[in-house]
Amino acid sequence: MTAPSSARATSFFTHLECSATGETAPWRALQGLSPAGRPWLPRYDLAAIRASVDRDAFAERPRGLWRWAELLPLPLDRQPVTLGEGDTPLLAAPRLAAELGLERLWIKDESTNPTGSFKARGMTAAVTMAAHLGARALIVPSAGNAGGALAAYAARAGLPAHVYVPSDTPEVNRREVVLYGARLVELAGLIDDCGRAVAAERAQLGAFDVSTLKEPYRLEGKKTMGLELAEALGWRLPDVIVYPAGGGTGLVGMAKAFAELRELGFLPADARTRFVAVQAAGCAPVVRAFTQGDAEATRWEGAHTIASGLRVPAAVGDRLMLAALRESGGTAVAIADPTLIADMVTLAALEGINAAPEAGACVAAVRELLARGTIAPSDEVVIFNTGAGTKYLEALRELPSAARQPA
Repeated sequence: MTAPSSARATSFFTHLECSATGETAPWRALQGLSPAGRPWLPRYDLAAIRASVDRDAFAERPRGLWRWAELLPLPLDRQPVTLGEGDTPLLAAPRLAAELGLERLWIKDESTNPTGSFKARGMTAAVTMAAHLGARALIVPSAGNAGGALAAYAARAGLPAHVYVPSDTPEVNRREVVLYGARLVELAGLIDDCGRAVAAERAQLGAFDVSTLKEPYRLEGKKTMGLELAEALGWRLPDVIVYPAGGGTGLVGMAKAFAELRELGFLPADARTRFVAVQAAGCAPVVRAFTQGDAEATRWEGAHTIASGLRVPAAVGDRLMLAALRESGGTAVAIADPTLIADMVTLAALEGINAAPEAGACVAAVRELLARGTIAPSDEVVIFNTGAGTKYLEALRELPSAARQPA
């Protein structure tokens, strides 16, 4: 990536800010959590960006996530670690809309990213910055797609990678870690159990931890979903965004993206969207905390769901997710496994989209919120399909043997 001709600085990235205390830190060193034990948020000189870049200039650049260079942390004169991620399609879904009773429905299809999921967005940014700041090896706990994404981007960067997964992680996710040459460690338990193993072993491995929100930059990669969405809709926001929230980085990232776009003047000052966080009934700590009015989520004991991306019993970004939901006037919904599998089929069969179980949960959530009156038929709704359904062999085995025949 060469520096855009409009750039007047090598970077507009100014500092890191603690999401809990507002404490600041310089960014030119590897950082984990803040001293308060909370995620760091990257901050930019938005006034300088506004003076340097025209909004329409982004559309004129070669496609991909890194065309948003001024709003990303890598200095403009450095090359990112990229596999061509980003600029996924925003697809109209008229047949599904008609079945649900909506007038306008879009699917943001993240399955077209490298390694088949939205995790590519976070890992291109995290691996790029880790390499730029001197990391010699990388390590992560994963319940599914993040492990394969890290393995791929670490291979691209020429760095060793260590991926710790629960032993019942989907088979394709485990095999792709090995395919990309990373070290796979399978453990009994859940992703937070793997996180504890990562914390215990990262120092002896000389590896930097790129866990969700335990480093600052996966968030920045994920926020590009929001940048792309606003641009694709003609620099406006939909009424509702329905998003499957395990670790919740994408939801938090999009909220950050929209705030930055408003401050830049790229979106109207009153542009708002309502976020809906969707979790599985067998693992719904954020839904429970939202419903109870809590500021943070307690660990969900006995977590289980076939939607592996939603099997996150305790998320580091719980406070940030809950704040984003409440500030947007949104809500949170939990969906049972049989229902999310059924609507995974509904989405795929009606629109030809390679739908993941997490997307099925989002379809079911829209159906439920329409019935409640929380979403109106006239609302413009965007659902995120965060990964390719064909990576979930275990979920596909749950499908009925007879194919659905769409109306």
